[in-house]
Amino acid sequence: MELYTHHKKRFKLPAKKVFTIITIILVTLIGISSCAASNNAEKAPQVIEDYLEGLVSKNVNQMITNSCAAWESEAKLEFDSFAAVETTLENPNCQVSKQEEEFIVVSCSGVIIAGYGAEDLIIELSERDYQLVNEGGQWRMCGYQ
Repeated sequence: MELYTHHKKRFKLPAKKVFTIITIILVTLIGISSCAASNNAEKAPQVIEDYLEGLVSKNVNQMITNSCAAWESEAKLEFDSFAAVETTLENPNCQVSKQEEEFIVVSCSGVIIAGYGAEDLIIELSERDYQLVNEGGQWRMCGYQ
């Protein structure tokens, strides 16, 4: 009885080539994720406009949906401070004003008008900048700068 041993030819890359291939793969993946993050940054102004719309339309869930986890309790406080007054949002226009690796700053123009009986309080949106952080791949309102 003859024993056959089947020898497979092993293809072995030199360590230098393996390192080069791994480096190329990592650089490509980092580049793809950077592009996705920068494209996603374009959505940050809309997050703030949606947050503000939730504030004036008395929709606390909309505010929380657009908030980071650390800001949720503050969003509820903001909601409570406007809950008893008539509010409107006029001409909101938000733009990214600063982008860092960990956060984005959005500046807005427009006003919130809060009606206190016979008087209106006009809140200029340009008086504060909004800070957003990326949570779960989405930009979320996370305070003022």
